[in-house]
Amino acid sequence: MDHHSLRCFVTIPKKTHFLFSFSLFLLFSFSNAAFDLATIPFNDGYSPLFGDGNVVRTTDGNGVQLLLDRYTGKLNYIIRLFSYTCKKHSKKIVSSRFYIFYYVILITKFNFFIFYFYDEYIGAGFISSNMYQYGFFSANIKLPSNYTAGICVAFYTSNGDVYEKTHDELDFEFLGNVAGKPWRFQTNLYGNGSTHRGREERYRLWFDPTKGYHRYSILWTAKNVIFYIDGVPIREVLRNEEMGGEYPTKPMSLYSTIWDASNWATSGGKYKVNYKYAPFVAEFKDLVLKGCSLDPIQEVTNGDVCEDQNIDLEAQDYAAVTPLRRLSMRRFRQKFMYYSYCYDTIRYPIPPPECDIIPGEQQRFKETGRLKFGGSHRRRSRRGGRTTIPIDETDQGDM
Repeated sequence: MDHHSLRCFVTIPKKTHFLFSFSLFLLFSFSNAAFDLATIPFNDGYSPLFGDGNVVRTTDGNGVQLLLDRYTGKLNYIIRLFSYTCKKHSKKIVSSRFYIFYYVILITKFNFFIFYFYDEYIGAGFISSNMYQYGFFSANIKLPSNYTAGICVAFYTSNGDVYEKTHDELDFEFLGNVAGKPWRFQTNLYGNGSTHRGREERYRLWFDPTKGYHRYSILWTAKNVIFYIDGVPIREVLRNEEMGGEYPTKPMSLYSTIWDASNWATSGGKYKVNYKYAPFVAEFKDLVLKGCSLDPIQEVTNGDVCEDQNIDLEAQDYAAVTPLRRLSMRRFRQKFMYYSYCYDTIRYPIPPPECDIIPGEQQRFKETGRLKFGGSHRRRSRRGGRTTIPIDETDQGDM
């Protein structure tokens, strides 16, 4: 659907739009009381995950830059071309059948390793040095600017390296766009390997995330999960008995990555990463790790080792959504959320048990979970076979 064809239905008079934006700013400002956070230097709590050369620490040691550049992005193509050329001319290079067979096997193994590594890990990432049994994870982040289509910057917790088939995960995923179009982002939750029941919500931001740093935070306790932006709660998931094992409970590490997600991130893969605009730089500083550091083996042998720290975590100001914060959260969701799995009745005829169906919110969405003024329902697998829905710019409307 043409974006411009929607303007006559949703255009707000300039004066009204200004007053609404100003009131929204005031509401977010009042609810954004600064949390009492203790930051740590990068080397004290984190280490490179992949792309070590593209993990650049700041001079003061309190931050890091993650780079996606033309060299890491294009190396896979060069290796493929080189390997293809070698295979094509292998009979001319050696005459012995044995050596031809051995050479092809080596090339095949080499290709598999390189294809796997660079297809999955283009870009860079870092990981916390420890795993945590519940915690508060936070960072000030500045996203790349200009043309960023096909790029995904992720800030998330996971234990997929330890529990491959029953992993837990909590996601912020920021999705790039073509020049002149804003970044969008999604949050998600997985528990006990429940990747077939994606819990995506997708949103726009009320600011330009490329102009300065903004704080993104994930609270994870035994009772609830809250996603925050600049102290404003944008989503809360309350644990209940019906969720069972689909609520994340096992120790997780904190990850952050930048990578090439050209096949799905922007308009369902229509727009790819253009390395002419590289390097793409995501910046992180003022990092926060608060929680009980726990080895997965300890979790089994001593279930009470984190009791005191978890009580302290749940007593923190950010562990609960106050009435004023709840009002801010509702306003944010009314203004900036453009997809919710809870309202996707095609995907989930019966909403998952944690969904809090708000009639006034529900009436704004179609049966596909998208706003009523654009978008289509399609599914695509990504990142280890998860089921998700490609991003379509028409989903966002013009608000």
